[in-house]
Amino acid sequence: MIRIRRFSFIFSLIICLLTLSGCAGMEAVNDMMSSVTDLFADDDNADPPAVLPEEFQGEIQIDMLWKESVGDGADQIKLKLIPAISASRLYVADHKGLLQARQLAGGDLIWETRTSYPFAAGPVIGQQYLIIGSSHGEVVAYDFATGEQKWSTTVSSEVLAVPVVTKGKIILRTTDGKIIVLSESDGALLWSAEHSVPALSIRGAGAPLVQDDVMIFGCANGKLMALQLSDGKTLWEVTITIPSGRSEVERLVDLDTDPIAAHGTLFISSYQGGTSAVSSADGEVIWRNDNVSTYTGITADYRYLYLSDNRSEVWQLDQRNGAALWKQKELHNRQLTEAVVYQNYVVVGDFEGYVHWLSTADGRLMGRIKISKEPIEARPVIVDGIVYIYAKDGTLAALRTK
Repeated sequence: MIRIRRFSFIFSLIICLLTLSGCAGMEAVNDMMSSVTDLFADDDNADPPAVLPEEFQGEIQIDMLWKESVGDGADQIKLKLIPAISASRLYVADHKGLLQARQLAGGDLIWETRTSYPFAAGPVIGQQYLIIGSSHGEVVAYDFATGEQKWSTTVSSEVLAVPVVTKGKIILRTTDGKIIVLSESDGALLWSAEHSVPALSIRGAGAPLVQDDVMIFGCANGKLMALQLSDGKTLWEVTITIPSGRSEVERLVDLDTDPIAAHGTLFISSYQGGTSAVSSADGEVIWRNDNVSTYTGITADYRYLYLSDNRSEVWQLDQRNGAALWKQKELHNRQLTEAVVYQNYVVVGDFEGYVHWLSTADGRLMGRIKISKEPIEARPVIVDGIVYIYAKDGTLAALRTK
């Protein structure tokens, strides 16, 4: 069974995570296939996921406050369907067009709207409406109280980054390399900008970070860019990591994580180009740790960064210089979600539906709980000490530690 699962994962990695962003041509395809041939040559030599010990005794108790089902979830596709939380409500969608509002306290259904949209990214809470993007390039706004659709706009291609809503504007990133800004009130186009996308890139994109009137985002070519929110004017552009290697796969350096800011510094990670700290003023690289790369995401507390790398090993890095302080290897290759920090813990989900708690002090495993038989890919959402998990099969759960 492990062999079958491993083969399926490798195949899915090539087909789902790596998507041709343009007309790559046969040469690019041949390069890609030659670089991954060794993955299939000898299955006995493939790197298997770590097996969880059956007799694990956690140091903390994890309570499941409630668990519900939301349609078909991500429907086995790599998407950015992540619950959105505001006040006493949670909003969540599945890929087949189901949108729900639920009570935070017990998970009870408040309303649901069934649509024909193949939802792919969001929902996100705006100032006026609930906003969500689709695989067919639709951006749709819904009423918070009733779920009634207010407007719909079609953009150039699939929306795979969670939309960002700020100052009455909706910022979108599409798979064809565009940044598109719409009016939240009616979905009207305010401006758009297009950026080059390599022939081969990782499926997905990071959501822009907005600071005042500036949006900052990473690109598939390894560049970090800052645009003026009001009109899309480029303020600065800097190369964070340079592609290297013989094949297209080896040269993948996508900056697919959401940039984060802490203490006046920006942090971002690349698929294969390390993790970097840069100046928010001009993008100048302050430090780079070439040994730690991720495409899932980074989180931060008062002093440290936390991330699960491309081998699903969880790291704590020093924000001041990028030095690694600890690494947790016991979840190796378990296809972890973004590592999310809160209080004294780091929380990650894995490909078998487990949620793991790690200590921020040294990375040791503190506890775990299984909420589904299917993978968890959406990042954990933490509000007021409660962890909300959304698995690919639509399982939605609220967890708390004692």
